[in-house]
Amino acid sequence: MQTVRAAFRDECARLGEALHGLSEADLDRPTDCRPWTVRELLAHVRSGAGRLADMLAAPAPPRAEVDAAGYFGAPKFTPEVDAARIDSGRREARELDGPALVADFDRAWRATDVAVASAPADRVVRTRHGDAMSLTEFLRTRVVEVGVHGLDLAAALAREPWLTPTAAQVIAELLAGGRPVPAELGWDPLTLIRKATGRARLDDRERAVVAAAGLRWLSFGG
Repeated sequence: MQTVRAAFRDECARLGEALHGLSEADLDRPTDCRPWTVRELLAHVRSGAGRLADMLAAPAPPRAEVDAAGYFGAPKFTPEVDAARIDSGRREARELDGPALVADFDRAWRATDVAVASAPADRVVRTRHGDAMSLTEFLRTRVVEVGVHGLDLAAALAREPWLTPTAAQVIAELLAGGRPVPAELGWDPLTLIRKATGRARLDDRERAVVAAAGLRWLSFGG
């Protein structure tokens, strides 16, 4: 938990720093998470980062049934679920101007961090998809959401990625399923994350090495 919580705090704080001073034109730039703009993607990230506060206020399920890898399963990214996610981000983006949206992201993730700090280490929560998960495993998914979408935001804003080392470690370990990444790929954590989430293409050699190693990437929506 302490490693995952540190990664969540570090990545959210770094994203907040990167967002300060963005113009309305910056916020209206397109992203590769089509059809979202920077503003709409940020609204989505803001909601995801703040979700745990309400989850921890609800009754706890008796036991965890899904881990972080299971949470990112193909059933979560059906066309219907993706459409609802896209519409939600667009709707929420219309509610606030740029500075207010950035400030609300800061409020949301800090509220989550306070709620996590007050919760028992073995707490179980129920996700909006109905999954019962341990608090640590769900917080791990929040690190993925903020970190990976941070790469999308950096690309849309034509900036160097700001992914923090703590978040990169948590995300890379989850994406690789705890298995070592073949040394012949020569990937650092950032490259692994980009390749495994479709943010960078695999060439034929890389695809063959990944297949031979039996690595299976998780399913992600936009």
